Amino acid sequence: MNLRRTTGLRRSLTAVALSAGLMLAGAGCGGGGDGGDDAKEPRPSRTEGSGGDGGGGTGDGEPLAEVRGGDDITLTIDAARRETGGFVTVTGKVTNGGGKVWVAPGWEGKESELALRNKLSVAGAKLVDKKGKKRYLVLRDTEGRCLCTSFGQPIQAGKSKTWYAQFPAPPEGNDKVEFQIADMPPAGVTLGGEG
Repeated sequence: MNLRRTTGLRRSLTAVALSAGLMLAGAGCGGGGDGGDDAKEPRPSRTEGSGGDGGGGTGDGEPLAEVRGGDDITLTIDAARRETGGFVTVTGKVTNGGGKVWVAPGWEGKESELALRNKLSVAGAKLVDKKGKKRYLVLRDTEGRCLCTSFGQPIQAGKSKTWYAQFPAPPEGNDKVEFQIADMPPAGVTLGGEG
């Protein structure tokens, strides 16, 4: 009788300890807790006062590239920089010059995992390295969320939103790439050095 009671007590304590450990682990993964999404978007690596630095960002307010697509949408690329850790961060702005709300059709990509977890985002963007003959897709985390901007809601007529996307870095020396997304024309950019 005593052995049966001890075994039951041991199982109960084990279950309580495991539950407490899982609760603490879940609370630790909860994020900043302030409700803001500031931590999700990296800061551009452009250094202040860098003036025309030969790529990655002009430093004078001029975009690296600008393309116009259907529905009067303008995609601007302001910076494209190699980062320490072997990835590239591309930042810019998308402007809805049309007369109606724009919902970024196809910008989340065609891959089902990306499209499911990244609505209204730039998850479908690609960097194309023609010299190395490779296409680099947006990086994603272990849960399938892209390391890129999710607009959260459609872009109203006449409004703009900033965006970013992170990609694996092409080999050093392959700095001329094309940024492609959905039905927009390709935008040729030159990658800047680490910031």
